[in-house]
Amino acid sequence: MNIIAPEPCLQPDVKTHLAWIRHLVLTRFRNYEHLEIALDARPVVLIGPNGAGKTNIMEAISLLAPGRGLRRARREQLVKTGFAQDRPHENWLWAVSSDVMTEYGQFKVGTGEEASDDTGRRAIRIDGVPASQTALAERLAVSWLTPDMDGVLAAAPSDRRRFLDRLVVAFDPAHTGRLSRYDRAMRQRKRLLEDQAEESWISAIEQEMAGTGVAIIAARLAMVHALDLEASTPMAGFPEARLRLLGEAEEWLTHMPAVDVEDRIMATARKSRQDGQTTMPGPHNSVLEVRHSRTGNTAEASSTGEQKALVISVVLAHARMQNQRLDRPPILLLDDIASHLDAERRQALFDLTAELSGQVWFSGTDHVSFSPISRDATVIRLDQGKLL
Repeated sequence: MNIIAPEPCLQPDVKTHLAWIRHLVLTRFRNYEHLEIALDARPVVLIGPNGAGKTNIMEAISLLAPGRGLRRARREQLVKTGFAQDRPHENWLWAVSSDVMTEYGQFKVGTGEEASDDTGRRAIRIDGVPASQTALAERLAVSWLTPDMDGVLAAAPSDRRRFLDRLVVAFDPAHTGRLSRYDRAMRQRKRLLEDQAEESWISAIEQEMAGTGVAIIAARLAMVHALDLEASTPMAGFPEARLRLLGEAEEWLTHMPAVDVEDRIMATARKSRQDGQTTMPGPHNSVLEVRHSRTGNTAEASSTGEQKALVISVVLAHARMQNQRLDRPPILLLDDIASHLDAERRQALFDLTAELSGQVWFSGTDHVSFSPISRDATVIRLDQGKLL
């Protein structure tokens, strides 16, 4: 067992809607058999060599939000190696739990995989009561940046859509359900077309896709518009970003009522089938475009360093929006981000995150990189899955 509690300190100035993790417990998660960390509201800095388990802790926290976490890992990757053979009678294969403090008081949230559940779905508990991912999103927001996300704004359109949808869910938890319904309907349509099913069946599925798809596009457009305004505000150390959502149905929705767009999607899908094709407009074709405000270059045409700076700008803008518009500011996880910035941008990052109302977690291999904030943070040192 590893337990660490920070030294007593004066409570920092508390901003409105402050959110922070007070107690974190990992059970048979990744390289941790059992880990407990007690914290206060200060930022948290995880220091240790590669392979120490820093990202595993951040991944565990990311699973306290809807979705598959910052690594999008498969279920078998989360449970500690060798557990199933050693102790097959435990109730949980792996679990993560936390006491979270908010303006409205403390609540407990937990997630994990029950050994008796062969579906592979992870269970969620809020104050000990089973809950949905939508209910979880309504209580707790977690956002993150990892080195793998440095180039997400220049990645394949599907990766950019997934990134954007995670930002939308923070403001609209029901967005997750719409995405699931749309994906399910799209698979059904594909099967019906392959089986040459009756026209009425295919039309019914296309009608469902059109209605759900327009709702998805509307939520994405609203988020992109808000982010475009927020991220284009001058920000010390990082470029202003301009965002657009491109696509045929997206263009229609900016000029037509939603019901007319649904009809047009269905008519276009029907015409496509008559021409022997299977394509149809919808959110599966959306393309998020992000441009560097000063150079005018898209993320794809920007340097690797500017791509990283752009994604930091967008994530920080999103966190500020949550601070301003919601009662649940995000707990922000910055995995091995600060260490790869130059000194000027690193200091700018520290200054910008200090203005946020949610707790910020940093990780890195070099403690010197975090010396500007180490006196005002909880610094935790790790090595080989152990707290030092």
